[in-house]
Amino acid sequence: MTETVDALAGLVAGGGVVVLSGAGLSTESGIPDYRGPSGAARRHTPMTYQVFTGDAQARRRYWARGHLGWRVIARAAPNDGHRAVARLQRGGLVDGVITQNVDGLHTAAGSPRVVELHGRLDEVVCLGCGNQTSREELDRRLREANPGFDARVAAVNPDGDVDLDDDEVARFRTVDCTFCGTGVLKPDVVFFGETVPAPRVARCFDMVQRARLLLVLGSSLTVMSGRRFVLRAAKLGIPVVIVNQGPTRGDGYAALTLDASLGRLLPALADRTVGAPAGGDVVSGAVPSGLTGVGR
Repeated sequence: MTETVDALAGLVAGGGVVVLSGAGLSTESGIPDYRGPSGAARRHTPMTYQVFTGDAQARRRYWARGHLGWRVIARAAPNDGHRAVARLQRGGLVDGVITQNVDGLHTAAGSPRVVELHGRLDEVVCLGCGNQTSREELDRRLREANPGFDARVAAVNPDGDVDLDDDEVARFRTVDCTFCGTGVLKPDVVFFGETVPAPRVARCFDMVQRARLLLVLGSSLTVMSGRRFVLRAAKLGIPVVIVNQGPTRGDGYAALTLDASLGRLLPALADRTVGAPAGGDVVSGAVPSGLTGVGR
């Protein structure tokens, strides 16, 4: 562990670091990942944008499962890895964070300058009129529309929904937008098959191009949404360091790859480079959110 921290600290200590984080950083907060040790992708196919918008029954199934899964996601709190990233930012070594996660935990840990590439699960958008509301408000409306709906949760998936029997789904009632009256509501996150807004992608590329080092934390880099930033850094000659449990599709571009627990490694890295926290890290508390098409 000491040699691992030393190797990473030697690269991070120069500052100018941009972090690219994935679902592996949030597993220690109780949110499973897709392809890491918890292996959720092996049992769960995430909702796609095309299915969600084109199939009313699929939307009912999504919201029924997500309504229950939200309770677990909403209780999630930042872990030691999130707090360590915030410390590295306060210490001037990390300039910004690009996260593929939609759980809001970087912000909850006190990190400034966070670009949430795939949006946030604690926000809801109407596909008809574009009106935005909070997931907390939607949760209240769904509870009112479904009194007594408290099906047994078998397992929570990385996108914040749960495994649920069809008969439970059939009795669930969805709700529409209160602003326009008829619009379909969708969590304000990027589903599989959906495009990340171009200005958001451009902002991320700008961060990477200004970086001295790109530090990937907890992402398998399986999909292009995150891997493109590794490819851009490599093309520009910007060193890439990857810390993940298991191999990634970016390993061939990395100056250093580490297989380690982020909850142990990152606090040790922060201690080594910016010093131990004086009175404990200040954390703003859990920010509800989750994942749909992120950090995979």
